Order: sequence, then C-alpha cells, then structure tokens
Amino acid sequence: MESTSSESAASPITVSLEKSPRQPAASTRRGLRFWAIFTSLFLCIFLAALELTMVSTALPAIVADLKGDDFLWVGTAYALASTAFLPFSGGIAETFGRRPAMLISLGLFTLGCALCGAARNMGWLIASRVVLGLGGGALLSLSHIILSDLVSLQERGTYYAVLGLAFAIGSSIGPLVGGAVAGAGQWRWLFYLNLPICGITIVMVILCLRLPTPPGSIKSKLHKMDWIGNFLVISSTTSVVIGLTWGGVVYPWSSARVLIPLILGLCGLVFFGIYEALWAANPILPISILSNISSVSGYIQTFIVHVCFFCLCYYLPVYYQACQDTSVIRSGANILALTFTSGSFLVITGVSVTLTQRYRPQIWLGWVLCLVGVGVYSINSPSTEMSQAIGLTILPGIGIAAVVASLVFPVLAPLDVTQNAYALAFYTFVRMFAGIWGITIGGTVLQNELEKRLSQEAKQALSGATASNLFAIIPQIRFLDEPLKTELRFAFGGSLQVVWEVLTAILGLGFLASFLMPDVPIQNVRDEKWAMHDDDISSPSHSVKGEVV
Repeated sequence: MESTSSESAASPITVSLEKSPRQPAASTRRGLRFWAIFTSLFLCIFLAALELTMVSTALPAIVADLKGDDFLWVGTAYALASTAFLPFSGGIAETFGRRPAMLISLGLFTLGCALCGAARNMGWLIASRVVLGLGGGALLSLSHIILSDLVSLQERGTYYAVLGLAFAIGSSIGPLVGGAVAGAGQWRWLFYLNLPICGITIVMVILCLRLPTPPGSIKSKLHKMDWIGNFLVISSTTSVVIGLTWGGVVYPWSSARVLIPLILGLCGLVFFGIYEALWAANPILPISILSNISSVSGYIQTFIVHVCFFCLCYYLPVYYQACQDTSVIRSGANILALTFTSGSFLVITGVSVTLTQRYRPQIWLGWVLCLVGVGVYSINSPSTEMSQAIGLTILPGIGIAAVVASLVFPVLAPLDVTQNAYALAFYTFVRMFAGIWGITIGGTVLQNELEKRLSQEAKQALSGATASNLFAIIPQIRFLDEPLKTELRFAFGGSLQVVWEVLTAILGLGFLASFLMPDVPIQNVRDEKWAMHDDDISSPSHSVKGEVV
C-alpha cells in the first residue's frame, strides 16, 4: 500500500495530548465544509440503497415495455456488480485517494442512471444496471471510509447511525417510488430523477472533499494494485451469485448449471483468502484484519444480521400480498413499520455508543430482540389481523437496528487506523453478500414448503404451476375464486412460518457469535495520512494517527 510519505510509513508521528486514548474525546467543532461532505455521503448512500430496491415493483412495467425474457437479471445485475467490486473500491481509495475514488464512483453511477433511462431493450438495461451497480457499491463503501477519515471511532457512532438511516430510508421507499412512477407509465424517470442529485453531490465532493492524495505516477499506482486478488474475488463472487440466482428459479438446485458455478465460486473465494494471506504483495484483504477474534466475531455477526434483514425486507411483502390480500404498493407501505423503526433506532443506538463508549450491551440487547421478534412473528397466519402483522415487525426492527449500528465497533476497535479502508470495504462486502444469501435462503425454504403444501388439484388449476413460478401469480391471488384462493393463502402462510423459524435459528448463531467479542476500548485516533488539518472541519485539537484527542 502506497504511503503519502516514506517517513510516515516507517515511523508514524505520535503526539499524546491526553493521558489515555480510552478517555472521552475532547469537544470538537464541525464547520460548514464538514457538514457539506457529510451531506454528500448521506446522499451517496441514499441513492445506492434506493437503486437496490426501486426496480422490484417497477419490473412488470419495464418488462412490458422492453419485451425481454431476462428480466431476472435487471435486479440481480445491480446487486452482483455492487457486491463483487466492493473490495476493489477499498484498494482504489487507498492507492489513488478518496476524492478520485469517490468521483469515479459517482461518475459510474451517474452514467449508469442515464444509460438505464435511455435503454431500448433488455440487454441494454441489464448492461446499464451493471455500470450502475459498480458505482453504487463503491459509494456505499467509500462513504464509510471517508467518514472514518473525518471522525475518530469514539465519535463515530452517531454519524454511522445517520448513514445507516440513509440506507434504511432509501431501501424502504424504493419499492413505493418504483411502483408509483412505473404505475404512471414513466419508469424511465426512476433513473433520470437521480441525475440532478448526482450532479449536486459531484459538485459538493469537488468543492469540499479535499483529503491528501498519495504521491506517485498513475503507472506506479496501477502497479501497486492487487489485480490477481481483485480478479479472484470478482470472478468468484460473480460465479456464486449466478448459482444463487439460477437455483430454484431458472434451473433446479440439483442442476449442474446451478451447482457448478456455486461450487466454483465458493472454492474461488477460499482460494482468494489463501492468496491474500500468503502471496499478495499489496492485498485488498490484509489477513491482519482477520487476525483477532473481535473483528472476526463482528464480521460473522454482520453477515448473519444482514441475512435476516434482507430476507425480512424481501419476503414480508410476499406475506402481505399472498396472505393478507394487499396490493404491491400497499405491501411496500406495510413494510415501512420495519424499515422506519430500524432507521430511528439506528440513530438512537449510535448516540448511545457515542455517549457510553460501550457497544457490547447494545449488540446483545439487539440480538435478544431479533430472536424474540422474528420467533414471535412465526405465529402469523393468513387469519392474523393486519394491524398485528404490521405491529409485530417493530420488535425485530429495533433489534436489527441495535445490532447493525453497533457492529462496526468490534470490527474496527482492535485494528490500526491505517487498515480502515480495507476493513470497511470488506465490511460492506459482507453486508451485501449476506443480502444475496438472505434472499436465496428464504426463497429456497419457501419453494420447498410450497411444493409440500400445494395439492395436485391446485397445481392443475393453475395450469401446472410449480413452487418456483408461483411467485409470478402472487399479485393475482386476491382475485382468484374460492377454494383455490384460500388454499394458496394458507399454503403461503404455512410456508412463510417455516421461513421465519429458519431465520430464528440463524439469528441464534449470530447471538452465540456475539459472546466471542472481547471488550476492546474504542480508540480516539485518526489516520495521519488522511487527516484533515482544517479548522473548518473540526477544532484545532483534531487527532491523527497515534495522536489522541
């Protein structure tokens, strides 16, 4: 990894301004430039989260207009590109600097929006979604990396929580916005509407985000990039996602077309880890970030809680539509009880970490609430009152928020601040990769249970429908005649109960993993290489690498 100066790389400057880094942070003053930068980070995460979910409800209108058969890849292409290239974004930020990396990501995201809006066929749209995903995934990662440059870990709880709120808002209103705009026959404006916000954010980054840039020529920086490691993680992640996307939907899970890419991808990820640990000169995943039990526990918990969160967000609307006779738009509105509750308690939890300088109690409380909340939700059936069905999502929403808002601290607390970029890029990768697994696990359980519960007469009445293609008729269930309608409602209801029970068991593993966390103090230092020595950002008592506030 290239340093801004060989001297600082060899022996970082250390200036102690207080007796102990475990003491509370000194008061800081945040100026206009700081808030302009933070606002741009908020907008970046909001845009990336919005694109992650917005297309789901607009897909029928898009398919009807573009007349394509590969509609499955419209959503998957974005998730795949944004996940696979996340580790790469950390290497770009560390080698070329934060502002160039952010501008490149915003440029890709803006270009992707313009290309998606102008798409004339399904292949064009899918390719444009890949471009959009490259930018969107990097924006998620870089926003957290840049925040770590601006604010020490001791002060970061509230700021992380607000960025988490941006993700919660964007991902929750995405289906509503997508359904409303597409319902008006203007699906292209789902992408065009992002362009002004992208333009404003680019201007803010250019004017305000002035962080140090590592010296050296472009050629020397390109030479230092871990190209083999990037190739391994991108190709392996792509292979896994292809297998997970096709499994049970396009081809049976037992098909070689599913098993081969899935097995090759998982083996490739294992080899990627071995290569990074043994041979990479400038690894994008330094083995040192996984060399302590606190960070490992944090990453495991991050994976598990996001499996749960994405699964709930994806299959709660299925419950509302298939079992409670609601429309696509109404089901999207019902899920706001989960997402807005999570968003609110993200901020509350973040503030509590900042004030108490403790994160383990919040994590443990969050896991308990998740377990109880999702476990209780498994009692829901098609006969459950709608108000109860919506209200029961509040408890897991609070629990998920408490866990998510706190988990970055056990990941980063034991690490040297110079490893922030790689650790946070991998942290975001784990979150997004977990989301794909959450959707897949829920879908697999649901399909298997539906296959058991549907009678042969029902399948024949639905023109030979199978569990895998029943998803296409979910919006039409409320218009079917009896007794077929009731049978389908209770088949989906019983199948989803099993999904929630499986989620509860998975959450139990996360709760157990939380007890592996040692009580590591939250350090109050920032990396000297990226520190902002600017009174408009904070008070003169800023802290840098080895410098305690």
